[in-house]
Amino acid sequence: MVIFEFIMLLCFGLSWPISVYKSIRSRSTKGKSVIFIIAIIIGYISGIIGKIVNKQFSYVLVLYCINLIIVSIDLCLYFINTKREKAAVQLKEE
Repeated sequence: MVIFEFIMLLCFGLSWPISVYKSIRSRSTKGKSVIFIIAIIIGYISGIIGKIVNKQFSYVLVLYCINLIIVSIDLCLYFINTKREKAAVQLKEE
């Protein structure tokens, strides 16, 4: 039943670029949860490890890797935007 896992990963994979785009455009962490993003990353890493351990090398493994990269980009943007927000607060206080 690899097809259902593929569909799930494809659907999740479509949502992450939208999240990254919104992070870039808004330059804000509003509506983001670093704990949620880290939990998703841990989930993708676990999925990748599970595929490798079980020697299930297929296009599904590629989707896990692509999704992991995109979510990791979103995590980086979270920290970049956090830094921007803190700098903006400091400027207002001065």
